[in-house]
Amino acid sequence: MTQQSNQPSTQGNVARVLVTGANGQIGSRLIERLERSHPKIPVRAVVRSMRAAKALEPLPEEIRPEVSVVDYRDSGELAEAARDCRYAVHLVGILKESSTSRYEDAHEASTRAIADAAAMAGLRRIVYLSILGSDPKSTNACLASKGRAEQILLDAKTPALILRVPMVIGPGDASANIIRREALARVLPLAGGGCSRTQPIYAGDVVEAIAAGLERDDLDGLMLDLAGPESLTQREFIERAARLHGRQPYVVSIPTAPLLFIAGLAERVLADPPLTKSALEVILADDDIDPEPARRILGIQLTPLDEILRRCVGPQADSHDSKQTGN
Repeated sequence: MTQQSNQPSTQGNVARVLVTGANGQIGSRLIERLERSHPKIPVRAVVRSMRAAKALEPLPEEIRPEVSVVDYRDSGELAEAARDCRYAVHLVGILKESSTSRYEDAHEASTRAIADAAAMAGLRRIVYLSILGSDPKSTNACLASKGRAEQILLDAKTPALILRVPMVIGPGDASANIIRREALARVLPLAGGGCSRTQPIYAGDVVEAIAAGLERDDLDGLMLDLAGPESLTQREFIERAARLHGRQPYVVSIPTAPLLFIAGLAERVLADPPLTKSALEVILADDDIDPEPARRILGIQLTPLDEILRRCVGPQADSHDSKQTGN
């Protein structure tokens, strides 16, 4: 059953926004962006558990949103949470399956439910954050599931804007912490020697892209591929981060095929493997697109890679801005 905080609703003609998966790194930053905007855009945050709701408690009291605890697969509960909202931002998703979290539930079922809820509540638009490379025909289970979720929204009654992004990095988040550890390592094992290409995007830029989807009236039915301004190999990426600390890791190349085999084996025998074959394939996929068309359409600026690294993994990175990843 839907549980809401007892904070009073903001009254008046305000375009309230429903945010699912609000406890994640993007959700927390989006809430702050909207609640501090002028005029303020109030948020109703949707999470799947009281534990997830507690992740929003560190937000300053003046911008802390209303919170609803909802089953993401229940369109009725979501419709009730969406009451008096105008837009929805759907951030629910997983990279790695476990015994308690499956792609079909996290992606397709939750997207079908938010689409149905949006129609019941009369929402104006859904903004959906997806993954670069998603395709219903993909041989990768994660990307195929995300692609099917995208199609559900494209076929839905409520107009949608779909934003597909690669690795997102923000100060203090999980991705930044991993990159920092790799940059400080003396010996760094990398799959295939780090030859796959990555094109990370700054978390703040993703938030601005989502905000554009809420503030603009000309983005219905679009599916935009957005990434950072620079694509480079994973090895080059980590080495550039390491130079901020005056370091140069010794890279050891690990053959990719055995890693995929081990990840696939772990997936079959462990209830919650540290990594799965599908997740590893997504991580190792080449990200190399021209972000300029999407950037122009959205009317945003992209943070240069060196600035992303300085803010997120450099010696002066803003560790106090830590955000937890959640669904």
